[in-house]
Amino acid sequence: MIAIAIDGPSGAGKSTIAKILAKEMGFVYIDTGALYRAIGLVVLEHDADPKSADHAAALLTDLQVNIQFANGEQRVLLNGRDVTGLIRTPEVSMAASAVSAHPVVRAFLLELQRSIARANNCIMDGRDIGTVVLPDAQVKIFLTASAEERARRRYDELREKGMAVDYATVLRELEERDYNDSHRAAAPLKPADGALLADTTGQTLPEAVALLQEILRGALHDTIL
Repeated sequence: MIAIAIDGPSGAGKSTIAKILAKEMGFVYIDTGALYRAIGLVVLEHDADPKSADHAAALLTDLQVNIQFANGEQRVLLNGRDVTGLIRTPEVSMAASAVSAHPVVRAFLLELQRSIARANNCIMDGRDIGTVVLPDAQVKIFLTASAEERARRRYDELREKGMAVDYATVLRELEERDYNDSHRAAAPLKPADGALLADTTGQTLPEAVALLQEILRGALHDTIL
């Protein structure tokens, strides 16, 4: 199976671009960030502290996290409950950043992610795919953009969903998540060895997609795209 690992900070466009590429290539797209968001949601729903590894570990005992694919879309299930529509709020995003720092949480989700890659040609995105989850992926990409650009994209996305947010708050929370993700002890966010850098600052979505298509053509020697 062919595995493509796309890592990068919050708001870099990993999910949006990876979905488009996976559809073009006939690959399965796996949003690993959604799995950590699901854990963050569980913690918030139980009024637990996302920064407490003990609280998170206690909630994992009876928890089943699964992924299903329906009409090409990834759905996330918690004990059979579809939570796909509940995990995209700023609060869940910050909780996900906190729980993802706990080794017990990362270990809990690791085999699920690897098992999907063993069974499918896939594009998997996250924070540690090329460094930890799929270190032998055929292609590793580190996708990024300036903090200001990423905050603007996230701000526009949230406003389109009808959420009352302001740009300064979105930027501050994004920079906080960047710091947390890159400074955690467990699998910090960083480019994997051999990763190809893709900076989409100032690019439209079609331009960013074209950039990654070019990278993949070169890396896979025109055999896929």
